[in-house]
Amino acid sequence: MSSTPALAVKDLAFAYPDGHQALFGVNLNVAPGERLAILGPNGAGKTTLVMHLNGIHGAQHGSVEVDGIEINVTDKAALKEIRSRVGLVFQDPDDQLFMPTVFEDVAFGPRNMGVAPAAVEERVTSALALVGMAQFADRPPHHLSFGQRRRVAVATVLAMNPSILVLDEPSSNLDPASRRELAQILTDLPITLLMVTHDLPFAYELCERSVILAEGTIVSDGGTGEILRDRPLLERYRLELPKGFVL
Repeated sequence: MSSTPALAVKDLAFAYPDGHQALFGVNLNVAPGERLAILGPNGAGKTTLVMHLNGIHGAQHGSVEVDGIEINVTDKAALKEIRSRVGLVFQDPDDQLFMPTVFEDVAFGPRNMGVAPAAVEERVTSALALVGMAQFADRPPHHLSFGQRRRVAVATVLAMNPSILVLDEPSSNLDPASRRELAQILTDLPITLLMVTHDLPFAYELCERSVILAEGTIVSDGGTGEILRDRPLLERYRLELPKGFVL
């Protein structure tokens, strides 16, 4: 395994234009192939953090490196490369699906990157197969269920052949069957995975490591089971396991 982290966040701080300080010196290393859950209460800075991982936000202080390459939002060519390596799946799939058909949505990214037509078709077919949506290639996305649209949103990112997959609340608003299907899809992907979630059992199922982010800084970092067994820690940061859930 490479000694270079898949992701290295160093002293990352960020404030919004209204003066709200969202991140205060975040430090985080993620190894290639690792699966990490980012936990924390609302307003902790979780989404702000992940929006730095592919250059949607630029670091105001500190740095973010992907495969040893520092993200520089002013270098458009380098930023394009970073966005091909780090795939971000938003909480609402409708933020990523806007084309007439599922195929066109999944093809959009590779086409925008200048991938040859034959290779685009191959990437789309492969990505849809990975999420179990190959038979829906010609369907309009708005005719799909919410769970199916979320799987297509994942496919739009996988078609870019990223080395890191970042998901914001992937299990939110899913029925139990859709949640189980998505968990199996994500489990089978051979990829570095980061997941922002309030769904602690989902984090336990998919991620061997978790961090808790609170008030813009990482306050706990360890094995997911270890963190979830620490009830005082969970209570301190307003995290709760479902009643009856046993680790």
